[in-house]
Amino acid sequence: MARTWPDRWLRVLRRTLLTVVGVQLGLAVAMTLVDSYRRRGKKPGEFPVTPPAQVPIGESTVTTYTYGRDLYDDMLEAIEGAQKQILFETYIWKGDATGERFKQALADAAARGVEVYCIYDGFANLVVSPVFKRFPRSMKVLRFPVYSAGLRFFDLRRYGRDHRKILVVDSEIGFVGGFNIGDAYATEWRDTHVRITGPGVWDLQRAVADFWNLHRRRRLRPSERPLLLETASDWEPRIRIQRNVPRLWMFPIRSMYLEAINRASRNVWITTAYFLPDQDFVDALKLAAARGVDVRLLVPLKSNHIVADWVSRGYFSQLLEAGVRILRYRDAMVHAKTATVDGTWTTVGTANIDRLSLSGNYEINVEVIDAGLAHQMEEVFRVDQSNCLELTVGEWEARDLHRKFTEFVLAPLRPLL
Repeated sequence: MARTWPDRWLRVLRRTLLTVVGVQLGLAVAMTLVDSYRRRGKKPGEFPVTPPAQVPIGESTVTTYTYGRDLYDDMLEAIEGAQKQILFETYIWKGDATGERFKQALADAAARGVEVYCIYDGFANLVVSPVFKRFPRSMKVLRFPVYSAGLRFFDLRRYGRDHRKILVVDSEIGFVGGFNIGDAYATEWRDTHVRITGPGVWDLQRAVADFWNLHRRRRLRPSERPLLLETASDWEPRIRIQRNVPRLWMFPIRSMYLEAINRASRNVWITTAYFLPDQDFVDALKLAAARGVDVRLLVPLKSNHIVADWVSRGYFSQLLEAGVRILRYRDAMVHAKTATVDGTWTTVGTANIDRLSLSGNYEINVEVIDAGLAHQMEEVFRVDQSNCLELTVGEWEARDLHRKFTEFVLAPLRPLL
């Protein structure tokens, strides 16, 4: 039977779509392989850091860290001093010397009678040795599964990764931010974390407990016991915890950012490892710049995900034309997820400005309304800016034709990143 015209057109359309998708994926894979080859044996250069600085906020304090070794020392000191309970949650937990230090400190705490709860993401740690992931029975460990949807293949609420990084000790000390656990993050990556004490810790503690209780049930093994907490007697209203919970279809971090940007009258300074927002987010930055706000976006010159870098560049033309300053951090990977607005508002956390973080993964950001911390974060931004190359309109418009073609081909991958 002869094919009808609609059948022929559908066949041509299918082949065209498959070809386009194949070219995109092939280009992405090729770029990743070439970039991995070029990076072999290369070490990041030195970069400026800001020493830890503490800011009082009511009965709480917030300490800012921009260098992994400083942060790890204080995290380990808190673990070693624990008396009652440790809640530890991380995305990546390397099986290297740093990872072993944390594992041993947590095991020692459990051995002396401290309740130790640990959560790590199974997918992010696929390359970590199975031997490292064997923990003493005295530790309560939840491995967030690589695939958590089960038979509910089409339930998008069950596909988020656990991208959070939290440590809470004895309900008194809490740490949250962008740092994963590993040797490279201690000295080679520029990231930001905060340490919180006082009433501001309560919501961090509750966030870990809620995640544990939501995912503690196992299909093939006995389920973990629920993690129950006492009700907090007080709280610090200037320190707020915003957390994305895909399972409950909760994504407040994106709304938090948009609200702060839309209210800005003086400055919006954002640092992010990966910049792949939706158009509404881009429009909010452009509108802020149009009304005279000093909008600066600080991103890596070269991140650890070359495809994300190229896709991100597709936004640069409209941002530069709107007056947004784009600062590219050189010599090292900047992995921080921070922003400060108008000398009053600050956020530090785990969420990047991309689809996966803002509407896909389990993320957590601390939002602080305090001039002292905002001033501290502005100082951190200025130090980082001193290590940046600013992208100009002229430089951007003069880029090679093959670069423009690559950006065009990869642009449809934005919803996947």
